[in-house]
Amino acid sequence: MRVSQTEFPGVLVLEPKVFRDERGFFLESFNREAFRRAGLPGDFVQDNHAFSKGLGVLRGFHFQAPPAAQGKLVWVTRGAVVDVIVDIRKGSPTYGQWGQLRLSAENFLRLYIPAGFAHAYMTLSERTEFMYKVDAPYAPETEGGIRWDDPDLAVAWPKVWPGEGPVLSGKDLRQPLLRDLATPFIYYEEA
Repeated sequence: MRVSQTEFPGVLVLEPKVFRDERGFFLESFNREAFRRAGLPGDFVQDNHAFSKGLGVLRGFHFQAPPAAQGKLVWVTRGAVVDVIVDIRKGSPTYGQWGQLRLSAENFLRLYIPAGFAHAYMTLSERTEFMYKVDAPYAPETEGGIRWDDPDLAVAWPKVWPGEGPVLSGKDLRQPLLRDLATPFIYYEEA
């Protein structure tokens, strides 16, 4: 597994070693010791699997606040997405900045997103399966979110949706702007 740092402190791109032949492929999707050596949590507590039907389905931006803040390891097993993160850690050198990465069943890339980031993804294919591991259980009372089209963020979403805009849930349509978010995350550098 190759691990690459990003411009966001703590956010990592993982490229697993994929063994391919005429029958298909094999890869090691989780190895506790390899993850720990790479600086990732070795003890994820929950796996999630989402299926999206149609182009331009947008899920997010979501996060969980302390004391149930979650780090996530995300990847795609069918189709493709543009995965977007926003740093919501007050005091971070990248606070309020966003980054994106294309994840697909073909490129096998994984993205580790530590607590303190809002996360969203948009489908780039008609049928998409999105997987993620989290290092804290789901806690609905600590859920938070940010509007997908926050003008201060100005995320460059690909225009793949067939109608007037991306396909969103009612909850995601009502998310606040980042400037209106009373974020509980405080950035600190580890010694």
